[in-house]
Amino acid sequence: MPWMLHVAIRINYGHMKKIITTLLFAVNIAIVSAQIGLTDTIVNDTMPFKIEIEKKTVIYTFEIRENIAAPVWRTTQQALEEAEEMGADLVLIDMNTYGGEVSAADSIRTRILNSKIPVYCFINDNAASAGALISIACDSIYMKPSAKIGAATVVNQTGEQVPDKYQSYMRATMRATAESHGRDTIIANGDTTISWKRDPQIAESMVDPRIVVFGVVDSGRVLTFTASEAKANNYCEAIMDSRKEIFERLEIEEYELKQYRASGIDKIIGFLINPMISSVLIMVIVGGIYFELQSPGIGFPLGAAIFAAMLYFAPLYIEGMAEYWELMIFIIGLILIIIELFAIPGFGVAGIAGIIAIITGLALSLIDNVVFEEREFTGEGINLLMKSFGLVFVSTFLGIAGSLWAANKLLTSHAFSNLALNTEQPISEGYIGVDLEQSTLIGEEGTAHTVLRPSGKVSIKDKVYDAKAEYGFIDKGETIKVIRYETGQIYVSKI
Repeated sequence: MPWMLHVAIRINYGHMKKIITTLLFAVNIAIVSAQIGLTDTIVNDTMPFKIEIEKKTVIYTFEIRENIAAPVWRTTQQALEEAEEMGADLVLIDMNTYGGEVSAADSIRTRILNSKIPVYCFINDNAASAGALISIACDSIYMKPSAKIGAATVVNQTGEQVPDKYQSYMRATMRATAESHGRDTIIANGDTTISWKRDPQIAESMVDPRIVVFGVVDSGRVLTFTASEAKANNYCEAIMDSRKEIFERLEIEEYELKQYRASGIDKIIGFLINPMISSVLIMVIVGGIYFELQSPGIGFPLGAAIFAAMLYFAPLYIEGMAEYWELMIFIIGLILIIIELFAIPGFGVAGIAGIIAIITGLALSLIDNVVFEEREFTGEGINLLMKSFGLVFVSTFLGIAGSLWAANKLLTSHAFSNLALNTEQPISEGYIGVDLEQSTLIGEEGTAHTVLRPSGKVSIKDKVYDAKAEYGFIDKGETIKVIRYETGQIYVSKI
């Protein structure tokens, strides 16, 4: 019987060993499950196999390599939204710009400061003016050895400094942006010292030459930093030659690079909301309407104006800049002009109200509605409104001037000469092109049968003729006199 007991003990021992091994394996699995998500790599040598979990850092990048304007603001919005949706760990802006519109830069700066993801900036040569503001809004700044940052004084289109009320707003914006990155309060020997991550006075001196920062900038010079100067004054974390070097400095070994890619429709919208293109579209809108006022009926000019209006408002509405009420103001103005053309004699209240409504709708649609919702309607808000109306007024003037030039020159140019019949058809051979009766009406008086703007119809001796006003418009029923006859057309003036 001893040998049977020995066998039983060996069997029980083997069974217990299996149970213990199984329990140890289960404990290891539980520990690994609890640690998943807390570490990137998990390896347990006591387990019969190894579990490795690697999580790459997702870095989202986009470029700002053009003048700061509405298209760049659109790109920034879309890029940051896409980065947040995909759960990116870091956003890196690759920048090389000489500046641009303060309004667009301020919107970009606000969006960056409110980003849920850290935003870094790599200045790849230039971050001037509005570019400096955007850079300072980022959490960290890296610069190439040849890069510069600063010179944020507000200037107009000719490069001249604008009045101080605009500079004051820019100074405050730069200062507030620098302050947003925090400060340290140091108390020693009863004295309190504030140490800023980025000195607000330095940011302000990039706008105002009167600001003096001891050891940094003297009075009379607008501040611009080189890369080494920016690093020495905490306006640059490090000087790097490439994005790869930045990632190495941040100790990011495994990363996945995502880059913003504009779709075809994005490129079209970005093109149409460019201020230069918007001004051209306004010229076509206003010029087409004015051209239509000079001729009876509805023709190509009005069609061109409506098509240009669609190209003008559609991208602005899609981007949220133009609200429906701004579009309605423009449409109401267009309706009032049409009513003035066909229903009401003369050019009065309806026509003037229509012109005002059209200009107002065009101007307000250019302004991001954040001006009315989030900002006090002073300072930059008034500046934006003035710029918007200024752009519309200038474009309106150019549109009217262009339509007058087209009316006088286009059809007489060589390009259109082949559309006319040049062969002579003398009367002696029986060709009669017009009724010569009208040539006998010079000096006769009558009344305006319709409104002349300047073309219309007149009644002379109980007979209606096509006529054209020599000067201005003539209302229906007013007394007229035929002053000349030319190429089958009588010209009249108001008595």
